[in-house]
This record gives sequence, structure tokens and C-alpha cells, in this order.
Amino acid sequence: MPGESHTLTRPGAAAFLVMFTLDATARALLITVLPLQAYALLKDAQLVSVLYFGASGLGLCASLSVPWLVQIVGRQGAVIVGSLCLAIAAVLFSLQELWALPAGLVLQMFGGAAITICLNLYVLEIVPTSTFTRFEPNRMLLAGIGWMTGPLLGITLAERVNPWLPFALSGSISLLLLAYLLLIGAPRNPSSRKSASMGTNPLRFVRRYFAQPRLTLAWLLSVGRSAWWNMFFIYAPIYAVETGLGKEAGGLITSVGSAGLFTVTFWGWMGRRNGIRWLLILGYVATAITSAFAGLTMAWPLVGAAFLITSAFAASITDGPGNVPFLRAVHPHERAGMTSIYSTYREAGRLAVPAVYSVVLLVLPLSAVFIASGATMLVLAHFSRYLPRRFGRDRHTG
Repeated sequence: MPGESHTLTRPGAAAFLVMFTLDATARALLITVLPLQAYALLKDAQLVSVLYFGASGLGLCASLSVPWLVQIVGRQGAVIVGSLCLAIAAVLFSLQELWALPAGLVLQMFGGAAITICLNLYVLEIVPTSTFTRFEPNRMLLAGIGWMTGPLLGITLAERVNPWLPFALSGSISLLLLAYLLLIGAPRNPSSRKSASMGTNPLRFVRRYFAQPRLTLAWLLSVGRSAWWNMFFIYAPIYAVETGLGKEAGGLITSVGSAGLFTVTFWGWMGRRNGIRWLLILGYVATAITSAFAGLTMAWPLVGAAFLITSAFAASITDGPGNVPFLRAVHPHERAGMTSIYSTYREAGRLAVPAVYSVVLLVLPLSAVFIASGATMLVLAHFSRYLPRRFGRDRHTG
């Protein structure tokens, strides 16, 4: 419809959904390729964990500098820098050298953080609060297109066409995101001086953020959700190689598992109808059970792979509410500062996974990774009980 196409040419929910989708697709193309590249260079899953831990630590530190970047160049400028960082990271990855891999990972994490923080700020400022429980499932659904096709497409292009092709495609999509941002003319600056000042130094707001139980809980749940998906995308491809299924099977596992993101609109609807507390408890418990069984059945590779895919579908239940716990808990006058802190959940999840599993893999086999992930999901199911019973429920539903 003409009206719908017009909304894609100006800042608004539809345009931001497009940018979130492009960002997810650019990263999804490399999500299987990168851990397998690291595994091929290092020959050891434990060393891959150490590599990701170091890169994630540097990436987290770099991500905390995003608000200063916004202060200097504005939100639009920060997205431009972030997109260029993703493109440069893709070039470094294409070299397939051990020295270039950690540098590329740090740039990728920083670029992704800059884009995500600024897009979330745009959403908080422009998209009506009452539509968050609809916007988030739609965002996850569209991201699911990239996460379903990207992992298998990336490894297939690398194995069957040319090793540098997935990196070239990922970098090109990052530049396309940049071009689209310039096309729609997103606001360069926050709507108020107060909002701008709050986003300049996230360290000032760490204490304020974690003094609020609902914001703390939202961050904790998001860290756990991010950590599980990082575990899945790093270790599922390694699982496929170690069990003899092969590299392309690793891409297939991650792509099919990511198809669960197409169910998030249903789970989002269920959350709006009945509240998201029970939904998160269900999702975390189901993910815990299936993840543990993936590790316990690793001696039977196809059975373990089936449990891995099932666990990804279960984890998609927790993606239905998305960022709703945070979006509903944050005070309007604190959005910029609190968003900068909340957005660190991605880097915290990336950091926690290799930090923990680099130690686990020193003494235990790869199967322990999936069992430990299951135990973590049970802990998150417990914490989900502290959400308000009707939290996230639409007021107009029965």
C-alpha cells in the first residue's frame, strides 16, 4: 500500500525494523563462519573460548565508549561509525589470519553496539510506548529472516564458492544499512538537552541503574538470553565438526535453530494476552531441558543435533517479549542513560560465555557446555518469577 511504503522513507517503527533487520543479517552471515575459522586456526575448542573471551572483554570496554561517541558526532554519526566498523571487520575476517581475527571481533562488537544503542534510543524517542509489545516481536520476527538464512548461507558460500564471499556480502549489507539511515534522515540529536546529557557518560548511571530492581532484572534476563544464543552460535558449529557431521551441518543446525525466531510474534501475542512472566518461565525451563539433553546425547550426533535445534526453538520463546521488561521499566527522563547501560547485556553475554566455558573445557568435554547452559536457564526461570504477574499484558485484552 502507498501509505506503508511511505513509512519506510521517514523515521518511524517500520524504518527502524528495516535497520534492525539489516544489522542482524550482516552479523548472521558470519555467525557460523567465524567460530569455525577460529577453530581451524587454533585447533582447540578451549582456545577458541579464550580468544572470544579476550575479544569480548575489549569489545565491552569499547562499547562503553559509545555514549561519548554520540556526544561528539551525534546519533547519526555514531551509526555511521558503527556501520564502517562492521565493514572493516569483514575485511579483516576475510584475511583469515590469526592476528586479524581478534581485531575484527572487537571492531564487530563495537560497531554492533553503536548501531544497537542508537537504534534503541531512536525507538524510545519516536515509537509510542504503547506499541512496544508489538514492535519487539516484529523486530525479532524480521531478524529471524537473517538468522535463519545467514548461518547456512555464510558457510555454504565460504565452502562451495569462495572463502571471502560471506565477508564481502556482510560488509556490503552494513554499508547498505548506512545508506538507508542517510536516506530516511533520522534525527541527528536527541529531542532535548536533558536527554543528550544523560547519554554522555554511562558510568555515571551504573549505580542508578542497578539501584532499580526492575531494571536490574531486565538486564539480568537479557544477559542470560544473549549468553545462551552466543553459546549456541559458537559451540553448535564446533559440535558439528567434532562429532563428524561437518562444517555445513554446523551451518544447517544454526540456521534451522534460528528459524524459531519466526514464532516470536505468536509468543509476543501470548505475552500481551496473559503477561510475560509465565512465558519467560516456560521458555527458560524448556531451553534448560533441551540444552542439557543435547549435551547428554552427544554420543549420538544426529540426536544431539535435534536437541540443539529444539533448544533454539525453546529459546525463541524468551525472545517473544524481547526488550519489553526494560522498555516498560525505564523512566522516560532516564531513557538515554539507562539504555546505554542496558545495551551492555549483549557484550556481557558475549563475555560470560567464553569466560566460563574456557575454564569448563579445560577439564570437561564439549558436552559439558550444553549441560551447563541448561543449568543457567533454570536459574533464569527462577528469576523470571520476580516479574509482576501481569507485566507486559495489554490493558485492552480480556
